[in-house]
Amino acid sequence: MKRLLANVALAAGSLAVALLLLEGALRVAGPSLAPELASRRIVDGRWTTLLDCYPSNPRGYFDIDLRTSANDARYRHLAPHRFDAIQRYHPWAVESRYNTLRFRDDPLGPKPAGMKRVMVLGDSFAEGQGVKQDETAVRVLGRLVPGRARVPVEVRAAARRGADFPELFGIFEEILPYEPDLVVYALVLNDAVQPPEFKARQSYVDDWILDRENLPGSDGPPPRPRSLALDVFARRIAAWRLARETTRWYREMWTDANPGWKPTQDYLLEMDRRLRARGARLLVATWPLLVGLDRGYPFEDAHAAIRRFCLGNGIAHVDLLPVLRGRRSESLWVHPVDRHPNEVAQRLVAEALAPEIVKLLGG
Repeated sequence: MKRLLANVALAAGSLAVALLLLEGALRVAGPSLAPELASRRIVDGRWTTLLDCYPSNPRGYFDIDLRTSANDARYRHLAPHRFDAIQRYHPWAVESRYNTLRFRDDPLGPKPAGMKRVMVLGDSFAEGQGVKQDETAVRVLGRLVPGRARVPVEVRAAARRGADFPELFGIFEEILPYEPDLVVYALVLNDAVQPPEFKARQSYVDDWILDRENLPGSDGPPPRPRSLALDVFARRIAAWRLARETTRWYREMWTDANPGWKPTQDYLLEMDRRLRARGARLLVATWPLLVGLDRGYPFEDAHAAIRRFCLGNGIAHVDLLPVLRGRRSESLWVHPVDRHPNEVAQRLVAEALAPEIVKLLGG
């Protein structure tokens, strides 16, 4: 017993020394090992101008630096009470400008005579959150499609960040008076109807799109943990649990485990029916989540369920997973704390969709 107690004490002492050494090393490393702050946004009251703001600029893509005097003067009015903190901790930004329908596009009016109109419906993926407006998939399609189609074509945005069904169906109804000849619905794997009991599970899952774990306070970063070593271990364990639960949540969303899957199907069928009654078409384009693209994508079955439903009901469908598969997921992110598709992913998707759009418009 004495030998056993001595061994336990020795092991405990060794562990304590190891933790102290690790703690010291982490404190020396300091900020380089700290997780980056989650992104912020500021927007004017009329929702005409919005800035997605980031704590760093690792790819050199963001060309708005809020610390310059010119940008201070231009954007401070968007959030005068928060601007100093944003400027200090999230100085890099991308600007979005919206029309009166809150679409990231020029004003939308009656369809010109002889023109085919394509409207891209969706959420933040279709809007191009974190991407310069001219480099979004909608704008790239607007340059590619007219040069390939036999008739005049315009491609217009009809996306609102944060929209899921049934909100997406409401947006669809809003755009019908603008006479689309083709609606491209950019489906993302969190779009399905989510009844309260299913949505409640999101409170303990990550959404694989935005980092929500290191949110800044009103005055800046969260306080530094008392023990960096224990914080590292805790974050690793939490990340493992979140990954497991998040994957399950997304996969079950497109099965009968989600009571909202059937209403989602009904919305898609009604969208297709209404468009066909007008001589128009619906194209469902399924975006992959940008995770595991190069090492075992975890949501193959969700893509398969959506594909089976669309093709089984005569709805045109394009799966965008093959377009991005094999690429390093991180290379397609807007930012390490924002996994929305960046300008590279937006361009690749537009290039894949363009021939499908031309085909549905009649060549």
